[in-house]
Amino acid sequence: MDVKKPVSSSEVGTLWLIYQEKTLILRILEYFIEKADNQKARNIMGGLWQDLDYYVTRVEEIFEKEGIVVPVGFKKEDVNLEAPKLYDNGFDIMFLRILKEISMGIYTINMNMAYSDDVMTIYQGLNIVTLRIYKQCTLFLLENGILTRPPNVTMPKSTEFIKSKNYMNGLNLFGDKRALNDTEIGILHHGIETNNIGMQLITGFAQCAEDKEVKQYFVKGKELAKKQIKIFQEILLDNDVQFSATSGSTVTTSTIAPFSQKLMMFCIYLFNSFGLVGSSFGVMFSLRNDISIKMTLLAKDIYFYGNEGVKIMIKKGWFEEPPQMEDRTHLIKKS
Repeated sequence: MDVKKPVSSSEVGTLWLIYQEKTLILRILEYFIEKADNQKARNIMGGLWQDLDYYVTRVEEIFEKEGIVVPVGFKKEDVNLEAPKLYDNGFDIMFLRILKEISMGIYTINMNMAYSDDVMTIYQGLNIVTLRIYKQCTLFLLENGILTRPPNVTMPKSTEFIKSKNYMNGLNLFGDKRALNDTEIGILHHGIETNNIGMQLITGFAQCAEDKEVKQYFVKGKELAKKQIKIFQEILLDNDVQFSATSGSTVTTSTIAPFSQKLMMFCIYLFNSFGLVGSSFGVMFSLRNDISIKMTLLAKDIYFYGNEGVKIMIKKGWFEEPPQMEDRTHLIKKS
């Protein structure tokens, strides 16, 4: 007779993180659905809410079946549906699209650490949902003129192989920098796009944060996003590439928080993690050393900024502790 094995430590850890992320997104969706004035946008967000609510319940069932305490995550008290609209002009779908980019990466990592059929089925289902919603968001934004495409390029007519190490030149003051390749243009465009959304998001958070330390942290994050946008735009302009216009989304003048400070801080924590992954991708796949070094320095800034945010959340009692192994040293000393 087959004996059903309990979920592994890695699965407990990844399910815990999924629960945090999904309950956060549910609360954000509830606010954006309440404030949406576009029916198609409301339908996209409403459909996602139903899908995510189902998978949050599935995670809770696994925890309960395994005798694992269900995390706190983010509850109804973390969202204020009565708060005025903080963002306008399609920001809700732009933000949702970025969240789905983050989710794609999380599911890939989590699937790599899953061993039980139940857990793998959850990640498989969530990935299908994410890909569908990401496509719907992208098409909606393009149709409404909110999202801009990357720059057009001349189409290649033949294949070539790199013949010289000079291809990587970028820091040599006496050597010519080659033109950007299409992969590098894509990385820079994506960096501008995501940091623009992040800058608008954190500007809204800064407007309505009540805690002085949290407000200052958000302002610091806004400046970091602006710094990244400036660097990426300068690289494109220096290479005679017309960068795309930023999105038409706007932050209103409201100073009433739609979300708890705990939720807003954890949201920025997720964005910082996503930013580190994006910078790492830029370092790995850019073949011009000046771009790689700039990406590396930005990754350092993102890391230290994210670390500062974690310290604030711990200090305020907002960072729920992930599941962990028994502290054997402590138990031995105690006995």
